[in-house]
Amino acid sequence: MSRIRLGRWLIAVPMALLALATIYPLLFTANVAMKTRRDYILDRFSLTDTLRWENISTAWNSVGMGRYFVNSLFVVTASVFLLLLFGSMAGFALSQLRFRGSSALFLGCLAGLFIPFQVIMVPLARIMADTALIDTYPGLILVYVAQFLPFTVFLMTSYYKGIPPEIVDAARIDGSTVYGVYRRIMLPLGTPALLSVGILNALFCWNDVLMALVMMPSADHRTLMIGVTSLRGQYSDNIPTFASGVLIAAIPVLLVYLFLQRQIADGVAAGSTKG
Repeated sequence: MSRIRLGRWLIAVPMALLALATIYPLLFTANVAMKTRRDYILDRFSLTDTLRWENISTAWNSVGMGRYFVNSLFVVTASVFLLLLFGSMAGFALSQLRFRGSSALFLGCLAGLFIPFQVIMVPLARIMADTALIDTYPGLILVYVAQFLPFTVFLMTSYYKGIPPEIVDAARIDGSTVYGVYRRIMLPLGTPALLSVGILNALFCWNDVLMALVMMPSADHRTLMIGVTSLRGQYSDNIPTFASGVLIAAIPVLLVYLFLQRQIADGVAAGSTKG
């Protein structure tokens, strides 16, 4: 029993420290957001004695955070829809349909996971500018789809490989077309994976700064994360207002993690447990 207790403590203590290290930045940001600028300068680590909600109001109204919030919501929704549509189709084809070159095509999708955006940033911006897609919502949506589609295809292919091929064969014998099998069988069976992958992609797109900064130079088309960065500039150091903007941008992500943590964990594990 003593060995079991010791083993549990050896696991619980590092996990508690990890949880504390994860929660502390959020608590520190929320505490700073409730301070005045003077209180922050005097002692940035002390606990605030009053809740100053006007900092959040200032952050929301000073740079048009409401407009940026709507921009991010539209771009993320459209990007996730296209990612799930194309990713589920490709996953179904690569896992259940037998055609020449499917393995090479799947490896090509996997190769896309190892290409960081910084490598293709300059030529991609040139292409988008030449095609008049720079500083447009369709341009940013296409960039998100291209960047995160390999990840989506990989997870959906891994998940669909766990579905017995006899189900697809039986449907084809009954006269169902390939599209019919995809729509009536694979989509319903793949709902757990689609939900998990959709949540992960939504978080990726929502938290992105670099791609949105490159593709959306105009102030009117900025996303929420770019709007947060504009709260602090060369001649502006109102840290409580900046912390309030960070808190506004983090609230949707926190809500997603709070209510959909099981789906997120399933999505992360899908690639290693299926197939």
